Amino acid sequence: MTIREKGYTHWEGELRARRLAWWPITRLGIRLAFKKKYFKFIYAGAFGPAFAFIVGIYIAERVEDFQSMLRGPRVLEVNPKYFLTYFNSDFLLFMMLMIMLVSGAGLISDDLKYNALQLYFARPLAKKDYLMGKMAVLVFFLLSLTLVPGLLFIVFKLLFAGSFSFLATYPWLPTAVVASSLLTTAFFCLYTLLLSSLSRNRRYVSILIFAIYVASDIFFGFFYENFRKPGFVLLSLKRNLQQTGAFFFQQKPPYPVSWLYSFLILVGICLVAVLVLRRKVRGVEVVR
Repeated sequence: MTIREKGYTHWEGELRARRLAWWPITRLGIRLAFKKKYFKFIYAGAFGPAFAFIVGIYIAERVEDFQSMLRGPRVLEVNPKYFLTYFNSDFLLFMMLMIMLVSGAGLISDDLKYNALQLYFARPLAKKDYLMGKMAVLVFFLLSLTLVPGLLFIVFKLLFAGSFSFLATYPWLPTAVVASSLLTTAFFCLYTLLLSSLSRNRRYVSILIFAIYVASDIFFGFFYENFRKPGFVLLSLKRNLQQTGAFFFQQKPPYPVSWLYSFLILVGICLVAVLVLRRKVRGVEVVR
């Protein structure tokens, strides 16, 4: 009986890097998010304020038809403050937090739990592509709740008014919408990925995402009520977002504290998140 030596055939093809190497990670992350229990209801419910504000824009342009429905002499007016009310809404920020909790808690945590990072980097995938793919999952959901509605508000305002006078009065408003959306999105994305990289337990990460955000606002409320110092607003993540948003829309901040301090705190958290993520991922990166 002939005994043959078993050998291995080496692949001699050319390894090519894809331009959008991060896209499969993003596509899978979005798909898995919609498969999670109750996520579709949470995501759909988060659009409630956007629809309500669009209806408000229509009523403001057809105020004569709805005069009987309005109470008192005060008339609904669409201006930068109207946009700020949407972006600084407690409900919207809370729904964005819940979306991050459900869709983002396991983005890195699950990879750490199942040692999947080695498999990612065994392929032609750079560290930046991995992080970009994970972040793009959250960016998709957040921008759909901030940037898209904000721009639609402007479009519907122009359509209902039948003129460009609104945009001529506030030519900087689209820039404010983009800036506020990008800041809120960047903060929530990096905040979520930072906490997701700290543990292999998805449930523990979910608790951290929710608890830190809520606890920061509770601490602010406790110290502010007892000491009446507006500087304690810097303790709250939500209030810092609202303080900075007021600057973008050229409105008076809710508390007499410079928006710059809130902005620096948010940027500082984002920088810390970037440094931690780079270190966490670097430890298992496979060098090709």
